[in-house]
Amino acid sequence: MLDLKKKIELCGFKQKIHIKSKDESLPVLIFLHGGPGVISRHGVLKNDNELLDHFTLVCWDQRGSGGSYWGVDPKTLTIDQLTRDAAALVDWCCETFHKDKVFVIGGSWGSLLGTMLVYRFPDKIAGYVGFGQMVNGPKNEEISYHFALSEAKKHNDTKAVQALEKLGAPVNGNYSGGRKGMLVQRKVMMKYGGYSQDQKKRDYTTSFIIPIIKSGEYSISDLLGLAFGHILVLDTMLPEVVGSNLSKEVGEIKVPYYIYDGRLDYNTPAQLVEDYYNNLKAKNKKLVWFEKSGHNPMGDEPQAFKALLIKDLTALCEEYRQKGVRV
Repeated sequence: MLDLKKKIELCGFKQKIHIKSKDESLPVLIFLHGGPGVISRHGVLKNDNELLDHFTLVCWDQRGSGGSYWGVDPKTLTIDQLTRDAAALVDWCCETFHKDKVFVIGGSWGSLLGTMLVYRFPDKIAGYVGFGQMVNGPKNEEISYHFALSEAKKHNDTKAVQALEKLGAPVNGNYSGGRKGMLVQRKVMMKYGGYSQDQKKRDYTTSFIIPIIKSGEYSISDLLGLAFGHILVLDTMLPEVVGSNLSKEVGEIKVPYYIYDGRLDYNTPAQLVEDYYNNLKAKNKKLVWFEKSGHNPMGDEPQAFKALLIKDLTALCEEYRQKGVRV
């Protein structure tokens, strides 16, 4: 059993990873967390142990986040740099585990990063899975804002309505006050089920803070890196992230490209996904809807999500092996 936490150098900057594997010959699955700046290895490595029967799991604190916060140059916090970091991690995993290709899964911001990764550096990617799939940043924020405002009015939530109206609708994806403005909107959006239908997942404390602290996954240095890093990363990267539009930037994908999306997602609104998917050129693509899920179907419908993930990626593995490709 491999259970390794370490820092490796990616594009000249040391970044923290945690790898778990029952058998290092198994296919490698790299997780790309969301945010940007919100690390998630605690959720993957604590809640999804059944995946270890099928994959070597690699969780990475992205540049500026958690265990990869200390010493970061804010000027390097760009989509381009994090995409190149991800490609360097793919190279490292292929070399370390003697693979020709590895799998990548990304949620929320991680789905934007993952899409840019497989678009720009496809050669060593066996397949991609995205959930909470980002598509069009400006439209994303417009739809999410009006959902929150509409729900607050429907529930006669005067305080929330006043907060949102004072904040104002986003302009080109950007809220007044930047990160702080977005958090005002996200708080209301989560309260009314735009993130998850699960009542326990409708605020930041129960959804993120408590699980992180209770997990035992992170060192004190990691936790401080999370506290400082998510602010730095969001403040630095948010304008670029919310200004992105995959429909314009990515027209064709050359690797298997699967989206497992929650139908009830208003964090990265599900209604934007279908047109993007239909217009995307890819020889092997799949869109699966999880009808009871919000932003994170891996958390809302975990058994169905992981069963599909194992089934689809195992099938791809067999295809590669028949061609003599090491996965």
